[in-house]
Amino acid sequence: MASVPFTISDLQTSGSGFRSSPTLLCTPLMGTTVDLMLIEMGKAKEIGADLLEIRLDCLRAFNPRQDLDILIKQSPLPTLFFASYEHSRPVWEGGQYEGDENKRQDALRLAMQLGANYVDVELEVAHDFNNSIQGKKPDSFKVIVSSHNFHNTPSAEAIGNLVARIQATGADIAKIATTALDITDCARIFQITVHSEIPTIGIVMGERGLISRILSPKFGGYLTYGALEAGAISAPGQPTAKDLLELYNFRLIRPDTKVYGIIGKPVGHSKSPLLFNAAFKSVGLNAVYLHFLVDDVEKFFKTYSAVDFASGCSCTIPHKEAALKCMDEIDPIAKKIGAINNIVRRPDGTLTAFNTDYIGAITAIEDGVRELNGATPSAVSPLAGKLFVVLGAGGAGKSLAYGAAQKGARVVVANRTFERAKELAEKVGGKALTLEEVQDFHPEEGMILANTTSVGMKPKIDETPLAQHALKHYSVVFDAIYTPKDTRLLKEARETGAVIVYGTEMLIRQGFEQYKNFTGLPAPEELFRQLMEKHA
Repeated sequence: MASVPFTISDLQTSGSGFRSSPTLLCTPLMGTTVDLMLIEMGKAKEIGADLLEIRLDCLRAFNPRQDLDILIKQSPLPTLFFASYEHSRPVWEGGQYEGDENKRQDALRLAMQLGANYVDVELEVAHDFNNSIQGKKPDSFKVIVSSHNFHNTPSAEAIGNLVARIQATGADIAKIATTALDITDCARIFQITVHSEIPTIGIVMGERGLISRILSPKFGGYLTYGALEAGAISAPGQPTAKDLLELYNFRLIRPDTKVYGIIGKPVGHSKSPLLFNAAFKSVGLNAVYLHFLVDDVEKFFKTYSAVDFASGCSCTIPHKEAALKCMDEIDPIAKKIGAINNIVRRPDGTLTAFNTDYIGAITAIEDGVRELNGATPSAVSPLAGKLFVVLGAGGAGKSLAYGAAQKGARVVVANRTFERAKELAEKVGGKALTLEEVQDFHPEEGMILANTTSVGMKPKIDETPLAQHALKHYSVVFDAIYTPKDTRLLKEARETGAVIVYGTEMLIRQGFEQYKNFTGLPAPEELFRQLMEKHA
């Protein structure tokens, strides 16, 4: 089936340095002394931050007039003072501060007088604070009034009422920070951010809320937060400023940017955003590719149904089979396999599914067999007539079994649960074994092995699905695992003299197909390979 090509309007009309989004990138400073904060200021400016959040709770010893004067005057960027003092937010805002509230607010008033650009004040004290600075507030100074919910994300109606309360305090900017129990919680924050009558910062904390931080420019968020480094986040789920700018191309995200991503659980380890965002940027496509940590795939697609959101998705474990029921159309081969890994949203909003795993893996293994035999590509697959052993009967196992059978191989499926192996083997006209039985299975020499189990995946890198003595009967060994790239299985297969095929080859090649399906354009193959070589 033909893929959906991008149109001219999808192409960026600017160079890579163009700033199409007015959303500010704010980097929190976590230094425990003024000197450390000054060092962090320089680093944040070098990375590309727009704004510095100075967190007074980080300072171990704090002399308000002296320290604020130094921090504001020596800051290379505009400053935002976080409304906390000595330890953290007040107890009633989920923090630990139990000290003098006036003393805490005095520091913020002083920051304003000394030339700070913003302060962040909690909703519960915002009326008093704003009244205290009435008539004294510089035109360039802005008060952010914030509300933090560390338990969940309320209904859209409740959040709307909250923004109205914030607006009633005289706030210049509203800040709503909630906690994600499901990735669909972000939709309610997006809705509020777009429709708010005053500039709004909308953040959903936690890994499931990551997309709310990255997509702030798409939904008109006033700013988003990016940590100076991975070990210095100021809230759960906060990305680094460097990742926002370099991995997700934050500066190029705008309201009409198409959103793609990989659906999975877990999903944070996936390198797909690295590949696709670099590919989109290389040809100027107005698109961004994210990690989608999804618990309920059906709920995800019902919530995010706009043609420019989830415009296309990669799909990984455990959703490769569950996502089938959400599709309007399924490619015939994907339907046979019973598992999908590539979803495209059509212009009419319907979802079409493909399986590119089998293409990526099978073509890589075919090249491995050709390397062994010194053969050149021909109309007849080098897998034809070969005994092809697949370890695992999940989504990837199904892809390999169907792909190998389609190429004329004799397929054997081995799985921990024999019934699943038998079910798949019968569908492809093959033989079923348990993982124990396959250890001594060698009816002939020169077999081909394809591991699709998770045995040997990081962090359990010392494990292997097949003992080394059994590997001597295989001429080509493929492992779908790509973290680590060189698994124990592949190392031991290499020692027996087998040709090995890395899981990264499957990842790269299936990515080529996904890119074509997403964009209608040929994949930048050399770029994909360079990135995988660098980051695998």
